[in-house]
Amino acid sequence: MSEVEEGMIRLANALDSQGMIGLTRSFVDDIRKGRESVNRELLPWLSEIDKGWTGVLFLGMGGSAAGGDFISALSDYDGTIPIRCNRGYDLPNWWTPDWLVVATSYSGNTEETLSACEQALSQNGTIIAISSGGVLSGMCELSETMYLISCPGGQPPRSAFGHIFSRQLSLLVEIGVLRCEITDSALNRLQNAVEDCDIITHPEGDVASLALNMIENPIAILGPRELSPAINRFKNQLNENSARFARIGVFPEMNHNEAVAWGGVGENQDPESTNQALALLSWDGMHDRVEQRMDWFVSNCPTDLAWRIHGDGESLLECLLHLCIMMDWLSIALALLHGKNPSAIEPIISLKEYLAQINQ
Repeated sequence: MSEVEEGMIRLANALDSQGMIGLTRSFVDDIRKGRESVNRELLPWLSEIDKGWTGVLFLGMGGSAAGGDFISALSDYDGTIPIRCNRGYDLPNWWTPDWLVVATSYSGNTEETLSACEQALSQNGTIIAISSGGVLSGMCELSETMYLISCPGGQPPRSAFGHIFSRQLSLLVEIGVLRCEITDSALNRLQNAVEDCDIITHPEGDVASLALNMIENPIAILGPRELSPAINRFKNQLNENSARFARIGVFPEMNHNEAVAWGGVGENQDPESTNQALALLSWDGMHDRVEQRMDWFVSNCPTDLAWRIHGDGESLLECLLHLCIMMDWLSIALALLHGKNPSAIEPIISLKEYLAQINQ
């Protein structure tokens, strides 16, 4: 065993007290189980929700909302109706009951999601809840227009993405809103990615090496619009797992504003532009002009710390999940290198305790 491997194992043993590494290793298995679970739970009431919806509105916050972003992006790329993700206490003013509501709260007690659900119920909405329990699951027992797809609990919501997203995706495929499915061959490839990116078994691999190079610099994440869910989730994983900020942007939009702050050789630019550790996400399905814009940006980017991280796969869905795997491992590696427990979220817990006292 090399010194690097021994060092990473020591860090993991000392800091990962709540098993984030093990939960990350089970990502693909969680997707498999979630896909099978939906088929069993959905059948008894499938005919009741097959109503030719105008659109689908996802409700959720944090890790529970991430899947809605992925579903929305997949719908833009290959869907049949619009899908929106709503974060907050209130429904959008334009919402009407011909939009199916999918409310996701891993704990079942997210107050913003519960508030929006109550509004939808009061307006005769049809709601499918995805949760491991809590108040949200209980609401399904009290309403004839609210249905539950359960998922296993007991872990941080951001680590339960496989459980949550597989249920969201399988639901919309089953009711004909999405045409994309995650195949067994894709899951096999994704499992290989989980093992290849493992920072404990591959402490000198690409992910661990990238973390070492990003540890002392501010982090920026850029990529094409269709990868924005993975970009945003990576930012959130860095925030929670690693306690790191990250600036994010998407092509081609950033070419019309943020490009000026990045500047270039001999041009005005933000003082921090040369100090950024830049992760540039890509995939094979990008628009030709977006790829050309990214090539120009790489040639003119003022920072020397830039890496192109390519999402492998035969579909946008597989590429998004492949990027999730790499970025999850990277955020855990950075946490360990910073001496942080990747599961620790003390500020969020403190805020919830403060809000609970006010409610009392």
